[in-house]
Formats: sequence, C-alpha cells, structure tokens
Amino acid sequence: MARTYAEQLVDALEAQGVRRIFGLVGDSLNPIVDAVKRSSIEWFHVRNEEAAAFAAGAESLVTGRLAVCAGSCGPGNTHLIQGLYDAHRNGGKVLAIASHIPSQFIGSHYFQETHPEAIFQECSGYCEMVNSAAQGATVLHHAIQSTMAGNGVSVLVVPGDIAGDRAVESPQLNSAISVEKPVVHPAAGELKALAEAINKARKVTIFGGAGCAGARDQVFALAGHIKAPVGHAYGGKEFLHYDNPYDVGMSGLLGYGACSEAFEDADLLILLGTDFPYSEFLPRDTDTAQVDIKGRNIGRRTTVKYPVTGDVAATIDDLLPLLDEKTDASFLERMLKRQASNLEHVVSAYTRNIEKHTPIHPEYLTYVLDELADEDAVFTADTGMCNVWHARYINPNGRRQLQASFRHGTMANALPQAIGASAATEGKRQVVAMCGDGGLGMLMGELLTVKLHQVPLKAIVYNNSTLGMVKLEMLVNGLPDFGTDHEKVNYADIAEACGIKSFRIEDPKDVRRVLTEALAYDGPVLVDVVTDPNALSIPPEISLEQVAGFTRAATKTVLEGGVGKMLDLAKSNLRNIPRPSGFKGL
Repeated sequence: MARTYAEQLVDALEAQGVRRIFGLVGDSLNPIVDAVKRSSIEWFHVRNEEAAAFAAGAESLVTGRLAVCAGSCGPGNTHLIQGLYDAHRNGGKVLAIASHIPSQFIGSHYFQETHPEAIFQECSGYCEMVNSAAQGATVLHHAIQSTMAGNGVSVLVVPGDIAGDRAVESPQLNSAISVEKPVVHPAAGELKALAEAINKARKVTIFGGAGCAGARDQVFALAGHIKAPVGHAYGGKEFLHYDNPYDVGMSGLLGYGACSEAFEDADLLILLGTDFPYSEFLPRDTDTAQVDIKGRNIGRRTTVKYPVTGDVAATIDDLLPLLDEKTDASFLERMLKRQASNLEHVVSAYTRNIEKHTPIHPEYLTYVLDELADEDAVFTADTGMCNVWHARYINPNGRRQLQASFRHGTMANALPQAIGASAATEGKRQVVAMCGDGGLGMLMGELLTVKLHQVPLKAIVYNNSTLGMVKLEMLVNGLPDFGTDHEKVNYADIAEACGIKSFRIEDPKDVRRVLTEALAYDGPVLVDVVTDPNALSIPPEISLEQVAGFTRAATKTVLEGGVGKMLDLAKSNLRNIPRPSGFKGL
C-alpha cells in the first residue's frame, strides 16, 4: 500500500532520531497522529499546545537534537505561539507541525480558519505551507535543515486533506542534514583594529553571554593575558560564572556585584557572544567592542567602535598572538575587591534569623535547593522573581544546565520546560522546575500531563500570593502596586488531587528535611513553599530620585538581597591578589 504524506513526514522524523511529538490530537491532525501510532515515535499528550512548544524547546536544548511539537487547525496551533517564540529566541532546534483546515476551504472564512503561515513568521526562521504532497516533501527537508542549522524554529503548515494524500518522493528529502555548528574566524582588518584597541587601553572589562558556550577557556585566557575583570549576562552564567578567577558578577535588572562599576571604570568594554538587550545598563561613554558570530547583532544595543564578526573561541585564538600581555593588574584587583566587598555587604540580608523568619525567605529556600540538588541537574525557572533566585543562587558547575525564558520573558515556562527536559533525559537526570505561583497558575493543567506520563520532575513552587516582579516594577517607577496580590492557594492540595506526591512547607525549619525527601523521591513531586512576598522590596531609605525609573544605581540598591555562595568565589579570588602592607581583608 502506498504511503501517505503524513507517513512520509513521520518516517523523516524517525530518520532524524525524533523520539516524541508533544501536542494535542485534533481532526486536522488525525492523519499525522495515525502515522505516529504506527511508528517508533511517542505521542506525548499535553493539556495545552503552549506547553507542547515549551517542552519541545527544552528537549532540544538538553539534547541538541531535533524536537517536535504539533497543534491542530485554528485555535489548536495558535496556542503554540508563546512556546515557539521562546524556543526560537533561545535557539531551540524545533519543528512545529501546524495542521490547517481542508485546502479547498482556505480563504473562505471557514470554521476555525486562521493563516498560520502568517501568524508564525516572526517566531520562526522557516515557515511554509504545504500546498501539495509533491511540494510537501521538499519543504519538509527545508524545514528540518533550517532549524538544525541554527536558524531557530521551523513551522510546517499542513492542511489535513493533504496530510492524507499519497506521498511523492523528493530528492531533497533524501539529503543528509547538516548539524555541525560552523567555526567563523574574524576578518583580518576587524581583528587588527580590536587588537590595537586592547593594546592601547589601560583598563579592559569583558562581558560574556550565551555565545561563550564552548569558549570558556579562551575567555579566561584572554582575561588573564590582559588583566580584565569578567562579567556575564544571565544567559552567560552557565558558562562563565563557576570557578571564574576574574568574576565581577552579572549586569542587568537581576545583576549583582561589581559588574556595573567594571563597565563604567573601563577604558574599553568587550562584549563577547551577547545580545544583551538592556541598553540602559551598558555604559555610554566607554569605548566598546563586540564579538558575535551573528554579525546582525553587532551595534544593536549601544555604540560599538570595534565590531568583529566571528565565533568567540576562534576569535580569541586568533586575537591572543596579536596582544601585548599587560603587567598592570591594579584595575582587575580593584574590581575583585569591590566584588567581594559588595557581596559581603548583602549576605546578611538572608543569613540572619533564617529559621525564625516566616513567611520563608525565598533566598534561603533556593540556597538549600542548590546545595541538595544533583551535580548534573537541569533547573528551569519561571519569569519573574524566580529568575532572581535562579540567577543568584543556583550555581553552575559545568554539568548543570539552566533554562528560562531568557529572551522572550514569558510567564508559565518553568513547568512545561521541565516536562520537556525530563522527557528528553528519560528520568536519568534530575530536573527541577522553579515555579512562581503566578506562572504555575497559568498552565496548571500541565500537572495532569506530569501525572499521565509519570514525568519524574521536581516542581518547587514559590508561593508568595503576588506577582512579585510586577510589583517591583511598579514601585521602582514610583507607582503604587495594584492588581498584583491575589488570594492564597494551596498548590500541594491541587497536586495531590492530580495524583502527584506533594509537600507544603510553611515553617523554615522544615525546608532542608522536606527538600531532601522530595528530591530523593522516585517519581513526580510538587513542593509548595509559602514564601515572603516582600522579598527584594525597596528598602525604606531609598530616595525619590532613586525610585524614578530603572536606573543602574536604583536597581543596584533595590535588588541587593543575598547572593548565595557567590561570596565564597569572590573571597577565593582575593587570595590571588598581592596584599599591600597592613591589608587585613574583609
């Protein structure tokens, strides 16, 4: 019997090693679901297509392989959009199958008609509608190749009737898929200009992002050679924070430490592999260089005097032979001392009377979570205050992975991302979802997905009964908070009703014991922790001038609130600084 286009599509996904498709079944998807049923691919049923897209993005980022999600026509596939934006902006290798109404009715205002080929354009690198089985095989190859080549999400729009048509063989679909990331060396002229600027500058600061993945050794070699402090963006924390002898912390709204001072005091700032979006946190008067494999990113956020298009590791390898080694380490040493001093100052905010403070300090909760979690755990975090705890208290080590809605900033991502990450590792790796109560409330139905598939994730709910980050934004803008607080909810009871092992913590003395038990449990767990809604509220001594807007100075004051184990690293780095006579340390 001749195979259908749906079967051809599923065969192509099997050939790429796809293990599962996240989605909801629906009439226009029926031919594809039927083909999946007879394949080695699992149909991973979720409760909302938004979660399917989040899960696929997380699976791809954990494995580096192609991940797939699907939605039926009209309202089915439009639910995918938040998760696809997130996956696209995070660089996930995701194919979204958006089924469509019968082809003969397109353009007639038919029941559930939308135009998915237009809807998904902005959240994909490739988006095409299948007009026939003959054309469909060709665009299927294009869609897979585009996302595997690093162009972000691919969307394949498939009318239900065409999915059931007889397949037509395509030479393109028989092509091998190129999956290796290219190494891009910089042009000689750009490299020379950067080298001359570094040699001329007395004080250089390095700031790295997610583009420093795989370039950690090179970044630190450059920093050591030119005696430069190294800060990181949220996306660069996983790669640059741990065991960093040049660490001056993180910049941005969630930032901490001496990073801002290292920006302002430098003669030259080098941005490495970061499209850091918050221009207001970048210095205006400091000469700036930017190295990025994507040339289109250069100069987006600030004035860049020295642009370099190239892979971070390859660029530094080419750059180092052109640089004079700096002997004056006074700027680096001053920034390391400032980093340690800043962290020492704020640590007391979460270390005094911890076991007596109720509601529970979310800082303390995350500090303990970081200590107890596996060395190779995957941590997902909801957008909002959970990003603060994720950025400041979860310590990477080269084996752990941090996932969040880094660039899209959507709520409700942590639980479905944890579903995808846990499914990808098939229970062989601990996955922890740091859920805000606001985010969990949005996609709470996915607890049923966790139960259905027995996904062994550990969901930690930061239950403060408020939209904490929104409240902070209002206060920092001088507005009274409004609409941010809501009625208390017992999420442990809800999880238990879903059939999930659950705990509720109200007493800080129970935090360590309960987390230990929950993390060791063989199966899905939800831990509902009643946390302080006033954590990171603005201290009363802040002036009206500081309250007006997200200035660097105001944010630095507002978000001083504990920094986990970062002080240990800062103190360790100080041991390598020669002590002047009479120096007594911190």
